Amino acid sequence: MKRSKKVTIGIIIFFVIVATVIGGRTAMGIYFKKKFGKRPPPGVIVEVVAKKRFSQTIESYCTALSSKTKSFKINKSELLEPIKFKSKVKRGDVIAKLRNKTILAPFEGKIGTRGISSSILGTDSVMVTLDDAEKILCDLQIPEVFAAVLESGLKVNAKFIAYKNKSYSGVIISHASRVNAQTRSILARAQINNENLDILPGSLLDIELYYNNKEALSVADTSIIFEDDKKFVYKILDNNKIEKTEIITGIRKDGNLEILEGLYANDKVVREGLARLADGMKVKPLVK
Repeated sequence: MKRSKKVTIGIIIFFVIVATVIGGRTAMGIYFKKKFGKRPPPGVIVEVVAKKRFSQTIESYCTALSSKTKSFKINKSELLEPIKFKSKVKRGDVIAKLRNKTILAPFEGKIGTRGISSSILGTDSVMVTLDDAEKILCDLQIPEVFAAVLESGLKVNAKFIAYKNKSYSGVIISHASRVNAQTRSILARAQINNENLDILPGSLLDIELYYNNKEALSVADTSIIFEDDKKFVYKILDNNKIEKTEIITGIRKDGNLEILEGLYANDKVVREGLARLADGMKVKPLVK
């Protein structure tokens, strides 16, 4: 009888322990579900789809040429007064006063020198130059593959290594009517604005020639999700849920991609914070 009672008590204690464990685990589950089950939606940087200017570029280089230039060989012994090198003159201004004549500027420009001395010319002479360099001319060799897009009026951007953070705008003013059979290229001449005379004649310039200019819908390239040969973005719906949307893109320029299909103007897409997202999630849109 005593043994039967002990067995009964043991069974009761066992079930009490099991019930306590189950109850404890259930209570902990309810607690953690309340505490962590309703996390706020992740914040994401959004971008509104809008039109931007796009263009394609051809990269080239050229040597800077003055739009007008003239040289004067002057014997130093004939000078009545020093020449004012690096000064700007207008047409008709005095460049140099000599014993037997006065040299006048045939056009507006800047006085300079090629630095040729007696050791080269054999006399005590100096080669004085007059350059009109406010408009720089630049001859470009454009590969024949671009023959269909090359035309006068195309915009160019020039960079001079002496001023790395500056760029100079210009335009194509003419181009050859045939392809050079040896270089397989077309000669094009650009005119570049140089009002401050930063670009020195003879300088090597890096050139970007812009063609196929247009306005198109755009998103930042950080918005794109790549899967095999397809591209997607997370589009934000009215209820702040995201929808994975396939898009077709065109030209890339300055960190933006042209949108050909898949989005419309004023659509909102996730620009930053893609790693923690999944299709159908709710997000908290933020404007950067």
